[in-house]
Amino acid sequence: MSAPDGSPVGAERSIGQLFASATTEMSALVHDEIALAKAQLKQDVKRGAVSGGAFTVAAVVLLFSLPMLNFALAYGIRTWSGWNMALCFLLSFAANVLVAVVLGLVGVLFAKKAAKSKGPQKVAASVKETAGVLGNAKPHPRPAIEDRVPEAIEAVARSSS
Repeated sequence: MSAPDGSPVGAERSIGQLFASATTEMSALVHDEIALAKAQLKQDVKRGAVSGGAFTVAAVVLLFSLPMLNFALAYGIRTWSGWNMALCFLLSFAANVLVAVVLGLVGVLFAKKAAKSKGPQKVAASVKETAGVLGNAKPHPRPAIEDRVPEAIEAVARSSS
């Protein structure tokens, strides 16, 4: 068995070799995470497309079934009331207009709420704030390698292999 850099496990490696090995492993980890994110995004987009297609077909079927609903409503009004057929169709039309007005008002209400939310602006401000904090971050001060005890360095090198 060998380490990622090719040296046998348990062999003493220098700090440079350890750092190079850690850098290589971190790079591979980042690449794997990016590949995973791409795969998940692709799967989510595919599911969203299928869902959108199903909703579109359902809406088209419903749209084409509305005339049958209007005829049924008009004939139902005629059966219950005995009124003239033209008046029954006008009442059916008025019911459709009333439903359209209510749905239009609901749509306007939600559009106003969406305009007030300013969600993307909040996210952009949060990202800028995070970038500013990270840009001002300073690394934790560490003593120079010359100041460290050589036994401690060797112990760390052995424990990580």
